[in-house]
Amino acid sequence: MESFDVVIIGSGLAGQSLALRLADRLRVALITKRTLEDSASAWAQGGIAAVLDPSDSVDAHVADTFDAGAGLCDPHATRFVVENSGRAIQWLIDRGVPFTRDPSTATGYHLTREGGHSHRRIIHAADATGAAVQQTLTEQLQSHPNITVLERHIAVDLIVGDKIGYPEAGCLGAYVLDIDSDHVLTVRGRHTVLATGGAGKVYVYTTNPDTATGDGIAMAWRAGCRVGNMEFIQFHPTCLYHPQAKSFLISEAVRGEGGVLRLPDGTRFMPAHDPRAELAPRDIVARAIDFEMKKRGLDCVFLDISHKSADFLQTHFPTIHARCMELGIDIAKQPIPVVPAAHYTCGGIVTDLDGRTDVPGLYAVGESTCTGLHGANRLASNSLLECVVFSEAIAATILAAPGQTPIPLPAWDESRVTDADEEIVISHNWEELRRAMWDYVGIVRTTKRLQRAQHRIRLLAREIHEYYSNFRVSNDLIELRNLVVTADLIVRSALQRKESRGLHFSRDFPDLLPKARNTVLRPRR
Repeated sequence: MESFDVVIIGSGLAGQSLALRLADRLRVALITKRTLEDSASAWAQGGIAAVLDPSDSVDAHVADTFDAGAGLCDPHATRFVVENSGRAIQWLIDRGVPFTRDPSTATGYHLTREGGHSHRRIIHAADATGAAVQQTLTEQLQSHPNITVLERHIAVDLIVGDKIGYPEAGCLGAYVLDIDSDHVLTVRGRHTVLATGGAGKVYVYTTNPDTATGDGIAMAWRAGCRVGNMEFIQFHPTCLYHPQAKSFLISEAVRGEGGVLRLPDGTRFMPAHDPRAELAPRDIVARAIDFEMKKRGLDCVFLDISHKSADFLQTHFPTIHARCMELGIDIAKQPIPVVPAAHYTCGGIVTDLDGRTDVPGLYAVGESTCTGLHGANRLASNSLLECVVFSEAIAATILAAPGQTPIPLPAWDESRVTDADEEIVISHNWEELRRAMWDYVGIVRTTKRLQRAQHRIRLLAREIHEYYSNFRVSNDLIELRNLVVTADLIVRSALQRKESRGLHFSRDFPDLLPKARNTVLRPRR
């Protein structure tokens, strides 16, 4: 057994920023499935939304967030995040994050604009903001004496008092598999934080890394936490369409800087779908592309920014420019083939403004949560902002709290399981689950499609539970177990919503109900 003051599961911006805020006073464990650099945060291109320019305002940023969120954003959570946006950015600047500078602006930094924003308020590091932030924080984490990093470790499940004979104890830590040794550790934490990211890998096509398997959401659900608004899965409109370009995102900032969407014959189509054209919120742009592709039988559409100079593109989008050139696409001369792909999980574990969940001693932060900020559709570049703002709030709460009293924890019990006789069951179920979700629970939904998905998911869940009960755990089995729970939560939530709002579009219920309501699921105790 290993014991820490705080156990943080997940190493993206949410987990890393929280660890650094706590480590000067507490012993922190940071658990990550791969390496510190492997997270969705590191893949973020566009930047971080914040009220920085004098011409911008908190009210304007809040209004844009509400508009994108289709009436479902929580006003207190939204204002809380936006009001703290400037301080969050300053914390990153103080840490040494190399945001792109522009001496001609009032802020001294270049601010770009993305879909749904009424002002230029996206601070960025060229077109690889997430990577710049992660690299900066990772270097500081690795040298901090109070932070223990457990790379290539995956949490199997949370240790909750009411499941080991201490019903008032709350969360006490987690069982964690060392992927290299196949040994399950018992990791005790006076406070435990889920910062595990989203669930994009529940779909066949996603912009997310392979680690985005809904682990935190599934573990929190099994531990007794509510989850909210899981039907709202954001599909990014522009994922690079190329057989060698797995999960490569074409940043929204390309459209923010004048990129236009075209059909194969060169016709621009977004003005026919929304007066904001390419700068409409992501759900509208994704549905428009989906509509055009299905109507015309297309494999992809094209994003054209070739009217900009090569120097401009290499300066503003060096990562995108270089990757496209590797694939034989010169974006200064030809349009970029793109398709929508699952991008962001807007719902998740229900928390308060201090990151607390329904289980004492358990917190959640980042994409795994439902804080009320994103509503029915996340506004571009609000996600990294949410990570930094809530990491500060959770740090303050943890530092002011005594934490759980140490309780004897049982070791992981493998006495009734054996080694798996074959792995084909896992890979087959993995493919079947993701294909069912893509076919039936995608950008446009119907009740019949959702019911078909639910039937298949429940059959798979029984198979996976039987497999989990009889064989020793592995990384793939843990992820599959979490994915099937997350898929079921998405479908159950979607079936409850009898309207089309934000990212949830149903052909059977195309209208908007007069009152916006959250979808909150409660686990059976």
